[in-house]
Amino acid sequence: MSTRDTGSQKAASEPSSPTAPPAKDAPQILPDIIRPYGDTTGDGMVQVSFTLPVPHDKRAEGAALQLAAKMGVAPALLVHAKAMGSGFTFFIVYGSVRHLVDLRDVVVIEREFALLSAKEANAAIKKRLHRKLVVVGACIGNDAHTVGIDAILNIKGFAGEKGLEYYSEIKVVNCGAQVLVPELVARARAEKADAVLVSQVVTQKDRHIHNTTQMSAAFREAYPAGKVPLLIVGGPRFEQGSEERLGVDRIFGKGTTPGEVASYLVHAISQAGSTTKEHP
Repeated sequence: MSTRDTGSQKAASEPSSPTAPPAKDAPQILPDIIRPYGDTTGDGMVQVSFTLPVPHDKRAEGAALQLAAKMGVAPALLVHAKAMGSGFTFFIVYGSVRHLVDLRDVVVIEREFALLSAKEANAAIKKRLHRKLVVVGACIGNDAHTVGIDAILNIKGFAGEKGLEYYSEIKVVNCGAQVLVPELVARARAEKADAVLVSQVVTQKDRHIHNTTQMSAAFREAYPAGKVPLLIVGGPRFEQGSEERLGVDRIFGKGTTPGEVASYLVHAISQAGSTTKEHP
């Protein structure tokens, strides 16, 4: 028998090597049913904070635990209580909930447009419109918080991305804060705006909802049918998917970057023929 034959028999008699472990970057398979995690997996522990309109005393603490129990937190541990003025108390409660989360029932609204670089967005606008895209932005009503609108419009941008002022094919008109709706409509008409961006941070008593519906109604009254500019709103408390109810074309939430807004504008003008109106 040759040396080669002996090696072949030896290799055949040896057990096969075990299956290689999955790669570290392999996608993790998640269970369909999950519970909150606190100290151990599946213990259901959550932390909840709230304020009750009562002075801080033992009865107030008992009221907080009662509320926690009615919310399904049981047993509940009151970990913090502090007076907030003369007739209010702030609480933090920690405890376990019995509720389960079924990931199969979670609905995620996916972005329907591709993210473009500034160069790609400029090229698409130039090819489509043969002019600059005009964007008018403002904080309307009594909202004086311009951080959000400035992050999208100003050249300094947000999250490492340049704002829309950086884009050579976009003309930005930033009207600032506390702009009345009639003033915004008039400025949009004067600038022949293709899109109007409105930021709403103040949400007490649903002011952001009221201001947005008032704004959308005013634009539809001021413009002929089919000629209304794109109406885009952004803020931390808007409900995704409520565009139709609010009368706007797009809602952006917290963490939105200028690149996302620019990419949406390109997508929208590619879908709507009304934006091809001529500008002087």
